[in-house]
Amino acid sequence: MKDLRQHYSAIIIGGGQAGLSVSHYLQAQAVDHLVIEKHRLMHSWQTARWDSFTLVTPNWQCRLPDHPYDGDDPKGFMKRDEVVAYLDRFAAKVQPPALEGVAVNRVSLNSNGKYEVKTSSGEFSADQVVVASGGYHLPIIPRMAERLPDRLFQLHSAEYRTSEQLPEGAVLVVGSGQSGAQIAEDLHIAGRKVFLATGDAPRVARQYRGKDVVEWLDEMGYYEMSVDQHPLREGVRDNTNHYVTGRDGGREIDLRKFALEGMELFGLLEEYRNGDFIFHDNLKANLDHADSVYCNINQRIDAYIDSQGIEAPPAPEYTPCWEPDQEHTELNLADAGISAVIWCIGFRPDFHWLDAPVFNGQGHPVHQRGVTQQPGLYFIGLPWLHTWGSGRFSGVAADAEYLVERIKAYRLPHDMALPKVAEQAPA
Repeated sequence: MKDLRQHYSAIIIGGGQAGLSVSHYLQAQAVDHLVIEKHRLMHSWQTARWDSFTLVTPNWQCRLPDHPYDGDDPKGFMKRDEVVAYLDRFAAKVQPPALEGVAVNRVSLNSNGKYEVKTSSGEFSADQVVVASGGYHLPIIPRMAERLPDRLFQLHSAEYRTSEQLPEGAVLVVGSGQSGAQIAEDLHIAGRKVFLATGDAPRVARQYRGKDVVEWLDEMGYYEMSVDQHPLREGVRDNTNHYVTGRDGGREIDLRKFALEGMELFGLLEEYRNGDFIFHDNLKANLDHADSVYCNINQRIDAYIDSQGIEAPPAPEYTPCWEPDQEHTELNLADAGISAVIWCIGFRPDFHWLDAPVFNGQGHPVHQRGVTQQPGLYFIGLPWLHTWGSGRFSGVAADAEYLVERIKAYRLPHDMALPKVAEQAPA
């Protein structure tokens, strides 16, 4: 039974795996709190994934609080419905005090140092607030989309489910990150003619020298590296994810192989003009960049194998299977028979409802391991909040446990409070 009183020690905004992980640890510490979810718990996993979606990390990396992967294929990759079932079991374990179907309209700090939380179901207050709504809010669609012909079917990757929802004809997929590469593959497998506008997304091998690459990187301690230890520091948060897939038991994605099979590749989409899509002449550079990251990761694994004296199969030599003979920078919409465009160029954050001076010039929260400069305000579930796993099932438990320790410490007398987070210059 939910406690519907108006004031709580903590309010968690967002009922995904991050928010429920915080609730799990708050319950263990007997801290009264409320989870507010705009839709239903784990909503995005049920509505924002395509039909053939699978995890790109092995199942054994699913390590939610007291809820590790509980299936019989730890080295496999759960499909969308399996992920939803796994998360539903987690929610059933946590049994969070939650309000579902309630939108948060505004959060602000009042003169008494309490947070006022105005929602579609009334007003609440809290000593502290945890924002667990993620960082992928508004789908990015460029303004050029407004100038495309009305007959052209357009949608964002968040809306894509299956090739069958698209009209007959060729498809232009814009963006080659994880979503773009996998959706292009899904359409390609379905027999659709695909034109792919690439970007600077890197790629990674699936299996290398006898193991999944994720296993090697885990052994090497990569997933324990904090953002402060990473060579790019906070800049790593802006990196595009490596494209790879867990489909059909897991495999790497090589756009060059798609090209050999008939997919047409282009550089970065620049403009639409008089019936023509205009692209940068950087296809070769994009493919070479993806391969350089691919090879660099493999070389680091090689070095680790050598340093540890590990017996492993020999390193295969990489040779590109296809090279563009020339850069094609124009594509006529009518001549190509394109009936649909899928925008796979990401999301931008939207925290307009949060009245707090904690954001940088791009609208991203400035924090250290989720702790902001404003006392009692925290974030969780963001990419590289602390480590690579922070935005995934592998690292959210550690982040949640850390924040709950801070939340509990905040309730101590003022002279025992933890020091402020060091200031960071806005981007």
